[in-house]
Amino acid sequence: MRIAVAIVFMLVCVALTALVLMQEGKSAGLGAIQGAADTYWGKNKGRSMEGAMIKATKILGVVFLVLSVLLNMKLF
Repeated sequence: MRIAVAIVFMLVCVALTALVLMQEGKSAGLGAIQGAADTYWGKNKGRSMEGAMIKATKILGVVFLVLSVLLNMKLF
């Protein structure tokens, strides 16, 4: 069982790293200085591909934390 959890943990680590590297940095949104934040893109960011990547990053982060605690508790 511990081997299966460790394999899932490694897959989550790789997926989390890939998602973080694919996201745009905060400095990419410099259009907000000129008032461009009120565009359609700015209002519907949660439904876009970037919004989905942010949600997936949060979920994978929580899974990463839970799996790391489970692996360190030495229950199996």
